[in-house]
Amino acid sequence: MAARRSRIPATKYPVERFTLDNGLRVVLTPDRSAPVIGVAVVYDVGIRSEPEGRTGFAHLFEHLMFQGSENLEKLAHFRHVQGAGGTFNGSTHLDYTDYFETLPSNALERALFLEADRMRGPRLTEENLRNQVDVVKEEIRVNVLNRPYGGFPWLTLPPVMFDTFPNAHDGYGSFDDLESATVADAADFFRRYYASGNAVLAVSGDIDVAEATELVNRHFGDVPARPAPQRPDFTEPDLTAERRTSYTDALAPLPAVAGAWRVPDPITDFAGYLPYVVLAEVLTDGDASRLVERLVQRDRTVTSLGGYLGFMGDPFDVRDPTALLLQAHLPPGGDVDKVLRTIDEELDRLASDGLTDGELARTQARMATHLLRDTDAVLGRALRMAVLEQQRGEPGLLNELPRLVGEVTEEQVRAAAATLRPERRAAIEVIAGGAR
Repeated sequence: MAARRSRIPATKYPVERFTLDNGLRVVLTPDRSAPVIGVAVVYDVGIRSEPEGRTGFAHLFEHLMFQGSENLEKLAHFRHVQGAGGTFNGSTHLDYTDYFETLPSNALERALFLEADRMRGPRLTEENLRNQVDVVKEEIRVNVLNRPYGGFPWLTLPPVMFDTFPNAHDGYGSFDDLESATVADAADFFRRYYASGNAVLAVSGDIDVAEATELVNRHFGDVPARPAPQRPDFTEPDLTAERRTSYTDALAPLPAVAGAWRVPDPITDFAGYLPYVVLAEVLTDGDASRLVERLVQRDRTVTSLGGYLGFMGDPFDVRDPTALLLQAHLPPGGDVDKVLRTIDEELDRLASDGLTDGELARTQARMATHLLRDTDAVLGRALRMAVLEQQRGEPGLLNELPRLVGEVTEEQVRAAAATLRPERRAAIEVIAGGAR
């Protein structure tokens, strides 16, 4: 075990944490190696938090946060960031929404001003709302309705696996719900979830900690204090019988299938959760992986295959309930039942016979490489630390993740594989309607 740990490189990014009087949590991680900074603000509200009758509202509100504020007109945020040579964006996840910038380090105060300004209040007008509803509807058309395999499986599988609205509903939103949204709804959503006490600010890169602390206090210190809302309970029991369904995709040229199994709570049982993260990679990462070698190369029953944790591929920034997913595209006339049976056979073989020489170490080395690469850039570091602070109060866990992945044992991976039984699986089949 000691030899294995020594092969996994570690990071030692420094972490400074403090909380403002208004409840805003702040994480600073200085790195003076290049004159660039990453700034991220994460709000503890995501797809699972949106109320019934307002599907898609978390994503819609992400759009509204870019439509100006009480102090800045529409598009001003864009001009101020790009005018300083920076880039920006935002994204909506199951359990949080983030906003972020990469900028030259001399633009730190500009970024802090912009984020604090819209934290005080975005410009919520009927014109902005209707415009962004139309933008989101067009996004749904492009990414889901008019695209082969649109929403597969991140939108189509949760309703099979889960029964409660927070976990099962369409996070992109229905057109009816989006069109019926009002400015009052948006104002209430902002008041409830976009509170300073419900947010984390992270700054990474070329900063002086004392100076950055002073600037954070200057710009965020007078944001009105509002506490974090009570987080809804997303708990659901595990499956006790297999659930399967299918649908025809008129645009899909080939059949496809996805299956998912519940995994331990990634927050409260992290040690129990990690073996599943490694298992997904053992099964699907690279040509030498278990299922790729069997299904793609040997049996040729699928044309492509992938596996990951979390419906949005987010193993280290998602709460319970979540799942290990496997998805595959099949050749014309492919047999979905045979594919699922083969997956079951390989899981049983892994659980009973264990891994081959070097299989686990190779997988862990690749995973560590990806983790190190993803946080090498200052923005990736800021985003990861912000979410780790938000969900765990442990931004420094970023430094430990490669080592912890490397310490997962073969016995733990085998035990995880043994739990992925057919009776605990939810599966969805895409019937190709676009094949010629």
